[in-house]
Amino acid sequence: MKKKIITIAGKPGSGKSTTAKKLAGDLDYTRFSSGDFFRQVGLDKGMDLTALTALAERDKSIDELTDQKVREVGEKENIIIESRLAFHWIPDSFKIYLDLDADTCAERMFKDLEINPSRKESEDCETLEEMKESLTVRFRSEKKRYMEMYGVDPQDLSQYDLVINTKGTSVEKVCEQIESAYKSWLGL
Repeated sequence: MKKKIITIAGKPGSGKSTTAKKLAGDLDYTRFSSGDFFRQVGLDKGMDLTALTALAERDKSIDELTDQKVREVGEKENIIIESRLAFHWIPDSFKIYLDLDADTCAERMFKDLEINPSRKESEDCETLEEMKESLTVRFRSEKKRYMEMYGVDPQDLSQYDLVINTKGTSVEKVCEQIESAYKSWLGL
């Protein structure tokens, strides 16, 4: 049975948070970000995102805590969940993947450091090159961890109902595409 849940996965910097916030407002849905939750876990431990990612490779409880929270939130409806693995934990959701090339991801995230306090607190990058390296390390680590723990590759695009490349596309256009496809998926 289909649930009124939209899960949004994608590369860091592909626009998941921006899209989820706008979409939640458009649809009058609640929004949950596993990335924000993960960052808060790091801050509570006195660690930036790079250090927490390294710890998560050795300590499975970090990912398990985040994944459990996603599963709990996935019991609700009328919610948008941004998470690399929510599509896996909530198979009856409408599953979206936002794609973008690595250089543009890094540029967007580096620019976001200036205006996003939670990202600034959790990501210690002084240059664009540091951000690119941080993203590469993070993405590889996540893919490795998720394959080892769950046998899931979140980068396998065949698992999603809708894949959108966000380069050069406004958040308004991305949300229009999602809303149209989602209504069709729901049979409306």
